[in-house]
Amino acid sequence: MYSHLNGHEHILVHKPHIWQEIEEAIGAVDAVVCRTKVSRESRMEGKLLFSPKDLNACFKSELSGRGWGESRTSYWVTADHALIRRTMDLPAEAQKQAIEEAGHEPIFSYNQTDFVKDRIAVEVQLGKYAFVAYDLFVKHMAFFVGDLIDVGVEILPMKELQAEMSSGVPYYEGALYDLIRQGRGVPAVPLVLVGIAP
Repeated sequence: MYSHLNGHEHILVHKPHIWQEIEEAIGAVDAVVCRTKVSRESRMEGKLLFSPKDLNACFKSELSGRGWGESRTSYWVTADHALIRRTMDLPAEAQKQAIEEAGHEPIFSYNQTDFVKDRIAVEVQLGKYAFVAYDLFVKHMAFFVGDLIDVGVEILPMKELQAEMSSGVPYYEGALYDLIRQGRGVPAVPLVLVGIAP
């Protein structure tokens, strides 16, 4: 586990029950029963791998059962950067109206996170490695800047688990390196990076 901008400490001080729920959910997921994917990749053909789909379903069951739910934040964008700067802090409908009044086409967009509770967001990232950067630098940031969360939590497989999955899945150690390489204040959102292994 790695705490960025005191994300872990914030949860422990202000919402220890939330950290306990996250730990309980992680502990309740039995990765062994999720070793269901038969590889078709040449380097591991026929080998039984951990299934991201099954692991995600287990996490969803555990977190949903503890009252965690999906959250969305909607907004409108356009190609004019100056207009985006002027409308960024407005409510969604006011953004749309301002873009239209400026003679531009508003484009609807949103950020969605799978699990939010008590101003803490949790993403379980078992997809492609590029999604980790999106989670850390866009999703968690959008919810933080929008004053919907105080901390973002990113759950990733450790290398030892990732090595038993299909290619392209991110892993904790790589994400940790990428996060630390940005410097102490980037991204400007408190985060907790959590590595899991069977």
